[in-house]
Parts: sequence; C-alpha cells; structure tokens
Amino acid sequence: MLTDIIAKDLTVIFCGINPGLKSAEDGHHFSGRSNRFWKVLHQAGFTPYQIEAVDDRTLLDFGYGLTTAVARATSRADELSKNEFDDSLEIFKTKITEFQPQYIVFLGKAAYQGFSKKKEIQWGRQPEDFCGSRVLVLPNTSGLNRGFTLEALVEAYKELYAEIQK
Repeated sequence: MLTDIIAKDLTVIFCGINPGLKSAEDGHHFSGRSNRFWKVLHQAGFTPYQIEAVDDRTLLDFGYGLTTAVARATSRADELSKNEFDDSLEIFKTKITEFQPQYIVFLGKAAYQGFSKKKEIQWGRQPEDFCGSRVLVLPNTSGLNRGFTLEALVEAYKELYAEIQK
C-alpha cells in the first residue's frame, strides 16, 4: 500500500494514476528505476535538488504533495478498470475537499479522464476546477511513457512551475 503524502493548503498535489508495483512494495512514490518524476521535478525548478524516492515525504517541505487516483498497484496503468476509477472518485473528492490544494496536477490523461468522464483531454490547464482546486494534466513521467523525452517532460513541468509562481 502506498500512503498519500499530503497536508492542508499545499500549492500542488501531484496525482499519479495508481502505484506501480515497485512503489507499492517499497512504500515510496515513483521508486521504479525508470520513472523520471523526481528528476523532472528538480530540473523543472520545483526542488533545489533531486529528491530520492526514499525521501519522498520531504516534498511537503516545498509545498507539494502526492496521491494516486486509484490505490491498487499494477505493473501498468492500463490494467485498471473503469469501475476502479468510478469507485475511487468519491474518496478522491473527499480528499481534495479536505486538503484544498491550489492545484491538482494529474500525471497523465487517464486519471482525469476517469474522473471527469471526458473522452478528449488536452494537456495543460483544464477549463474547470475540481473541488475548488485548479486542474492541470501533464504527461506521465513513467518510463513506460515513451511518447515524451526527458526534455519534453521538463519543459511541460516548467510551464506549470511558471504558472504557480504568478
């Protein structure tokens, strides 16, 4: 089981689709060797150094948190069913309402599609809020996501970082 890293009034809560098997086993977010989350976060300016997955809780020191849309760990996010997203929605809404981050950043389109029921989602800022938080959808940093180079991921996350600095 992977525990949320969350607190009230964070600037951003990053929301992964679901835990990978390695992260669930380790008990640390984005601990898979091929996942680029910690590298991207640092290179985009969110953290002054690259956090190691075993130190994932230090993300709170910078005003950011971590959660997942669906709690069940899988080796690939496409193993999740529509029902799992449906069953997770109320829990997620309760969490966001309680903790009230300024932004929810969905890592990949799948989680936001599952929650919003929209067929087409664009990258970036979404037109509607979610439980009072602004919503962005950014590319997933998973090593399985071959559609985005490290440089493209860093650029996308830099845009978010620039927005939250306004």
